[in-house]
Amino acid sequence: MNSSLNSLFSKQPPTTTEIDAFIAANEFPLVDGNNITFLYRGGAEQVLLRSWISGLNTSQPLERLKESDLWALTIELPAGSRIEYKLEVIIGDQHSLVLDPLNKITAKDPFGANSVCQGDGYTRPLWTQPDPDARVGTYQHATLPSKAFGDNREVNVYLPARFRRNRRYPLLIVHDGLDYLQFAALGTVLDNLITNLDIPPMIVAMTQSNDRLKEYGADDRHAKFIAEELLPFLGDQYPLLDEPKSRGLMGASFGGVATLHTAWRYPGLFGCLLLQSGSFAFSDLGQHQRGPVFDPVVRFMNQFRQNPGVPAEKIYLSCGIYESLIYENRSLVPLLQRQQIDVRFEEARDAHNWENWRDRLQNGLSWLFPGPVWMVYE
Repeated sequence: MNSSLNSLFSKQPPTTTEIDAFIAANEFPLVDGNNITFLYRGGAEQVLLRSWISGLNTSQPLERLKESDLWALTIELPAGSRIEYKLEVIIGDQHSLVLDPLNKITAKDPFGANSVCQGDGYTRPLWTQPDPDARVGTYQHATLPSKAFGDNREVNVYLPARFRRNRRYPLLIVHDGLDYLQFAALGTVLDNLITNLDIPPMIVAMTQSNDRLKEYGADDRHAKFIAEELLPFLGDQYPLLDEPKSRGLMGASFGGVATLHTAWRYPGLFGCLLLQSGSFAFSDLGQHQRGPVFDPVVRFMNQFRQNPGVPAEKIYLSCGIYESLIYENRSLVPLLQRQQIDVRFEEARDAHNWENWRDRLQNGLSWLFPGPVWMVYE
């Protein structure tokens, strides 16, 4: 247990006033080196820590401290870690999954929000936060008909500040682009990295799918849409550099599968790939254990592992150590390197979430698309 919490309970159960003072004087969870103590205050029959961290039990009970209304649990978490969690409060037959009332730090995702535990040494990178001195890009929205899907598709396009029609720009196409904007601060990151000369001014096209688990799961229709429809459309609408090394494709989770699959189906079209926590499930023996939605992914990955070809010249991969997908992502690195592909792989003490992917963007983008600062020091 945390040392300051031990002191509070060292003799008699503390009074309500003493507990109030303790809570007002501290930030939660309590971080003491690698020991992290989660607290909950309130009446309950049971309180559980619920986290989605590979390697930890998904549900761990907090212990009620003496005769107080405080509950506590201490876990060990390596320095630099960042994890997301909720608390499950049980009263009778009622089970409530709630944000930690004592923790003001939260992270949003398409399903809601989680509380965030920032381990010893973790700080949110400054370049992910709004900078009043950064030059801000603009956005355009377009709709294009897709023969591949037989419907209309939406695309949102980021144009860098000081965009000029008489210049030509690198292009990055982003799967789940609106989610990257909302949950991974992509717009802020682009503004900051371009202003700081980490990356060149570039055009970023953000796509979205209403059926992403199907369309992003190694679907040939999606690959055709990106390569034969969206890319020519963007080339007609915007002044783009016309060389593979200036074209990139990016995605996370199933979006990472869609990125790799599209580049594999159209080799030589994209020079740069940014793959984050890709759902690269495969089966060397027997059947995979990830459910039927992964069946087309496994078929693709089994094919890819047998015949990877050269989907791109440079590939940046990242994955959280606390993800169940870490093995699949690690195993991809030597396979790509044997194809003479320039690969950079980064692991983080985080899990499968948008802020993990946000925190890796500077390293990934500046390596794939080095701006003046990186070109000087490379």
